[in-house]
Amino acid sequence: MTAESTSRWPAWLTPNLRVLCAVSFLADTASELVYPVLPIFLTTVLGAPTAVVGGVEGAAEATAALTKILVGRLGDRRRKRPLIAVGYALAALGKIIVAAAVAWPLVLAGRCVDRLGKGVRNAPRDALLMVGADPTRRGRIFGVHRAADTAGAVVGPALGLGLYELLGHQIRPLLMIAVLPAFAAVALVAAVRENPATATTFTAESAAADTPARLPARLRTVIAVLTVFSLVNFPDSLLLLRAHQLGLSVAGVIAGYIAYNAAYALLSYPAGALSDSLPRHFVFAGGLVCFAVGYLGLGLANSPTWVFVVLPVYGGFAAATDGVGKAWIADLAPAARQSTAQGIYQGLTGAAVLVAGLWAGLFWQTDGRMPLLISGGVALALAAVLALTGSRLSPAGAARGDIAPAGR
Repeated sequence: MTAESTSRWPAWLTPNLRVLCAVSFLADTASELVYPVLPIFLTTVLGAPTAVVGGVEGAAEATAALTKILVGRLGDRRRKRPLIAVGYALAALGKIIVAAAVAWPLVLAGRCVDRLGKGVRNAPRDALLMVGADPTRRGRIFGVHRAADTAGAVVGPALGLGLYELLGHQIRPLLMIAVLPAFAAVALVAAVRENPATATTFTAESAAADTPARLPARLRTVIAVLTVFSLVNFPDSLLLLRAHQLGLSVAGVIAGYIAYNAAYALLSYPAGALSDSLPRHFVFAGGLVCFAVGYLGLGLANSPTWVFVVLPVYGGFAAATDGVGKAWIADLAPAARQSTAQGIYQGLTGAAVLVAGLWAGLFWQTDGRMPLLISGGVALALAAVLALTGSRLSPAGAARGDIAPAGR
């Protein structure tokens, strides 16, 4: 009997995957403890105008998007674990700055430092998850990682809501508490193991090859398609604003956000596993249908009760596209360009979400329902296109990666 057969963990659930799941859980607990109350902190405690809320988040996400593209390439040339550690450390530092802020520009600085950390860590982390990974289990790998990450997005807001009530609606102590799990995540990165040989030596030749144009044509097409979709996928803060407009209290909005993240966490692994059996574009298309239900539902709803119906469905969108999209990119990217591909994909789609937030915010001033209806309609159309023609964007050959899927 082999060591693998006696292990209580499946072979694809590697020690690095388990550690990085725990790291992401702690980091997301910290981030999501802060996220739902940050608009209230800015406008109520610091007296910032409402427009500053969108500006702060827009600048933060732009910082993350640009950094992902730049650091993605670096992750293919250097060891990944130091980049991951620096990224989580910057996120923790950003939370300290936010907690200590006495004026909204400091919150802007803190959020940008926080998102800079996200940009530094994400692509190298996702590439490290693929080192030595079974190509037929990529969906499961990303699915379980997203499930662990999003479990933090359930625990964080729930903990925040409880502490918000326990602390007499005082927000600043809440922001200080969020620093603790953030630093715990940084400490746990020390348990990640990386073979130095997996880092590519940087040469002039590799620098010339390390451009989007040198990535496979099919991969570039997938990145382009998913970036176009992201132009109608505006930030979730606007969805929470719509929930508040429908009549939910602050506590109700946080509860709705928890329901969304709970669905996201519970469905991430099943969706990832399904994408290891079915073509990934089918699963992704199903996620777009969930997106359309969420957006159209919130746009047409006339009662706050509907928020708790459509937001969990919308969680199915994130579950069927986030990890599945990363697995799709991993399928098409060369082994030596995994971090580059993930960085470009995540950076461009993140920048597109920022653009979506800008146009949706402009429409929102006239009619808060219109952006939801437009985006929901576009998502339905794209779901149909992917379902019918997505096979052209799947990996060439009979299998993903270098080996045939087991059991098929």
